[in-house]
Amino acid sequence: MTLRLKIDPGKIDGEKLAEAVRILREGGVVAFPTETFYGLGADARNETAVEKIFRIKGRDFRNPIALIVTEEKDVIPLVEEIPSAATLLMKTFWPGPLTLIFRAAPPVSSRLTGGTGKIGIRVSSHPIARFLAAGITGPLTATSANPSGGQECISADAVIRALDDLPDVVIDCGTTPGGRGSTILDATLFPPRILREGAIPHGLIVKALSRTED
Repeated sequence: MTLRLKIDPGKIDGEKLAEAVRILREGGVVAFPTETFYGLGADARNETAVEKIFRIKGRDFRNPIALIVTEEKDVIPLVEEIPSAATLLMKTFWPGPLTLIFRAAPPVSSRLTGGTGKIGIRVSSHPIARFLAAGITGPLTATSANPSGGQECISADAVIRALDDLPDVVIDCGTTPGGRGSTILDATLFPPRILREGAIPHGLIVKALSRTED
C-alpha cells in the first residue's frame, strides 16, 4: 500500500521527508511535487529502481528519463563535458524548469539515456525535489508521475488516481502550478536546440544565449 506523506508547502518537514529518502535509498519509488507537475522519483544509480519507474508508467525503454540534481556541481560526474552555452543557461535559469541535455558519462545507465548516449538534467526550484536529491546524495529521476502518454498530475490525489498504489510513497504537498513542463534544450548541439518549449519560453532562452556572442 502506498504511503502518503502530507507536507505543508510552506514548511519542509525533514522528519517526514526522511522516511521518503530512506525508501529511495532502499530502491523504492516516490511521487513528489516539482515547480510544474508531480514527478516520479527513484535513485538514478539503482538500475532496479529505475526499471520500476518504467513498469509503473508503462514506459518504452527506448524513452530517456531526465534527472534532478541538488546543485550545478552535481552535473559534473554525470556528463562528458559542460559546453559554455550550457554553463550560461545553468547560471541563468537554475534552479528552475529548464532541462539541459548533455552527453552522458560512461557510468550513466543506458536505461536513463534510452540508448541515445545523452542525459537530461535540471536543478529543480522546488525545495522538496532538491531535498530528496540531497538526501540520496545523487541524481533523482524526474519523469512525470502519470502513465506514459497520460495527463500530468498537479496533486497527490491525481497521482493516486492515475497510478493507484504502484508508487511506494506519494508526498502530498498540495497543488503544483501545472501549466507547461520544463523546457528541454539539447546543449550537445551548436547552436543549442530547444526540443520542447515549456515553462521557460523560447525568447528568454534566445536572449540568454545571445550573451555568448557579446
